[in-house]
Amino acid sequence: MNKEELIMLQSLPLDIKIAKSKLRIQEWIDYWGKNKVYVSFSGGKDSTVLLHLVRQVLKDVPAVFCDTGLEFPEIKEFVNSKKNVVTLRPKLSFKQVIEKYGYPMISKEQAFYLELIRHSKSEKTRNKALNGDKNGNFHLSKKYQYLIDAPFDISNHCCKVMKKDPARRYEWDTGRKPFIGTLASESMLRRQSYMKSGCNAFDSLRPHSTPLGFWTEQDILQYIYTKRIKICSVYGKVVKEGDIYKTTLRDRTGCIYCGFGAQYEDCPNRYQKLELTHPQLHEYCMNKLGFKEVCEYMGIPYTNKEEE
Repeated sequence: MNKEELIMLQSLPLDIKIAKSKLRIQEWIDYWGKNKVYVSFSGGKDSTVLLHLVRQVLKDVPAVFCDTGLEFPEIKEFVNSKKNVVTLRPKLSFKQVIEKYGYPMISKEQAFYLELIRHSKSEKTRNKALNGDKNGNFHLSKKYQYLIDAPFDISNHCCKVMKKDPARRYEWDTGRKPFIGTLASESMLRRQSYMKSGCNAFDSLRPHSTPLGFWTEQDILQYIYTKRIKICSVYGKVVKEGDIYKTTLRDRTGCIYCGFGAQYEDCPNRYQKLELTHPQLHEYCMNKLGFKEVCEYMGIPYTNKEEE
């Protein structure tokens, strides 16, 4: 699939996208068997839509939730309200992950390059991560090179340790293959992955289905709005303003302490919102986990007092 074909899919009306997604879901079930699939369920709005769609095709499919300790309390409550949920847990806590590897900041790609520059024993690898390949691609952006000398480590290991490893152990133990609610529009890596395999990556090293891959954020919100799907209370409600759908409270949940993309957010950003809605979690994040030092070094606002 090329970029133009993906754009064409993303521009389709929602009702056609729903039909196409259900076909991809059925294909995945037919290929592996109805007792050999599961839904990766985070409790977020994307995976809530995914679970709703898949259970229209396969009613008793298990929803697998990884309790990382990084979820909003409301998310855990919402997940526990669903039927047939399997809960997994990582081997390391988030605090242990950042102490061992570093903080999840900038983006997964940039954190990866930064870690290579700081810790790889290969000069060739370090040079490539700093300057890119022969075309000057795949390297640490110049605007983040000041972090090479930061008094803390940055890495992209968190998601692997906290989410991917528990999921893969579950897949190994059960033989089940996942439905995952990622969208190609979310990042360059996800777009490239989707363009390579489409919705159903049968031949991937880790076979997985992303039947919402060609959906957009607006599609997700429109589906919730028109189908009256219950979502976690941390989002508030989905409302329509003109032709735009939006949530009345948070527009994202994910891991509450994660710093990926925080530098791009307008104020109040995720940390300032956390201080308003969950002050004890904000205190733990900034002072116990050390995000205060990280945010100050990177110039990311982390408290509402700064705005005052």
